[in-house]
Amino acid sequence: MKRILVLCTGNRCRSQMVQGILQSLDPDLEVHSAGIRPASKVHPLAVKVMAEIGVDIAEHYPKHIDSYLGDPWDYVITVCGGANESCPVFIGKVGKRLHIGFDDPDAFKGTEEEVLTEFRRVRDEIKQKMHNFYLTEIKDIKIECCTSENYNG
Repeated sequence: MKRILVLCTGNRCRSQMVQGILQSLDPDLEVHSAGIRPASKVHPLAVKVMAEIGVDIAEHYPKHIDSYLGDPWDYVITVCGGANESCPVFIGKVGKRLHIGFDDPDAFKGTEEEVLTEFRRVRDEIKQKMHNFYLTEIKDIKIECCTSENYNG
């Protein structure tokens, strides 16, 4: 069983969606997510857009990175997108560190519908990149196609 830790600043949106996607791809994966400054709860729009694709993260909650520092991990993936954001650095026992960045949908400004559309866009990008990560890293399948949508880890 592969152990994966997904890190972001608040553990409110992206890292929670990545955790849910990876768990949905393979129930044998042990996937956790955490942040350096965890929010009080998972963003309700993250829960909503994940439910739209059949992934339930309603029971997820933000956790602090300190809870995982002593544990060994096959992969630690940081998902913070913007350069102005402080992605956490994990110094624990790690087989492989990867950065697969995504825009923060919670930072998007617009109408309620525009914000929801942004959450869906980020969700779909997460789904594509995590599927490619799963195939190339976990299943060790070579992907021949080289579009910007593919994982380029």
